[in-house]
Amino acid sequence: MKRRILLQAASCIALPGIAFAQDKYPSKPITFVCPYSAGGNADQRSRQIGKFLSVALGQPVIVDDKPGAGGNIGTDFIAKAKPDGYVIGMGNFAPLAVNPTMFKKMSYDAAKDITPICLIEKGPLVLMVPANSPFNSVKDIIAAAKASPGKLSFASGGLGGSHHLSAELFKSLAGLNITHIPYKGGAPATTDLLGGQVDMMFEQMYSAAPNLRAGKTRGLAISSKTRSPLFPDIPTMAEAGVAGFEVQNWQGLIGPANMPPAIVKLLNETTVKALADPMIRELMLSQGNEIGGGTPAQFAALIKSEAARWGKLVKSANIKPD
Repeated sequence: MKRRILLQAASCIALPGIAFAQDKYPSKPITFVCPYSAGGNADQRSRQIGKFLSVALGQPVIVDDKPGAGGNIGTDFIAKAKPDGYVIGMGNFAPLAVNPTMFKKMSYDAAKDITPICLIEKGPLVLMVPANSPFNSVKDIIAAAKASPGKLSFASGGLGGSHHLSAELFKSLAGLNITHIPYKGGAPATTDLLGGQVDMMFEQMYSAAPNLRAGKTRGLAISSKTRSPLFPDIPTMAEAGVAGFEVQNWQGLIGPANMPPAIVKLLNETTVKALADPMIRELMLSQGNEIGGGTPAQFAALIKSEAARWGKLVKSANIKPD
């Protein structure tokens, strides 16, 4: 009897420790890493989703911008974090699908070191020219580029981003020689486009819209398979004569590899709820974006297919970082 009482007492003492070790996630603040600079679309979306997660999960979600190396620095930080759900972040087109082929050395393996959690959004790009450009259609650009190879130029916000890869795909499918002028970000690239220093640019819809509406630029084609409800008069690249052209910039929630399935499930379900929030939906749709969602497996499949597609183009075009 005495031995039984001692065992029961020992069990009672051990229980609080067991309960503490199995605290329900999350029990402390979560860090949400954005691999791009403050103020950009990735940063803004990180804060919107982070705010929803914070309210839904009952813990602070702190957005930490870690820009640099085309998104590699912030993505590497996520990949190397402890896989307990307390460091998550935004996974983007370039660091997950383009950079692994473009950079000779990578500090993380996008296929092995990342847990895809939920696709947040896809966004088309618009092929733009200045309002006073002589080009009124994609066919005009193709004709001029073939008449004078290398003379025309296109701007981008940097090597390997969706601006750049869209133009490289255009060149590849149409058989063109157009000179790439890379900038350190989309804003300075757009400035030179408006000033006539470059002939054209593929710009993300949310950023292109103000100049299109103001008549400062002319949209010749959109990169998605279907026309945008924001600018229904702008044809798709396929409609404009470039068959097989489709580009969507995308981003979604990711974490380090080997996260507990229950935490991944909770974060996925909460993010899907965030994407159904009327305010978040309205903002994303007003920017011309396609709302994401779906399962972690579906997001993983998208990353895998995009990495194969863009890796092939990076190799064939011999695109290398500065």
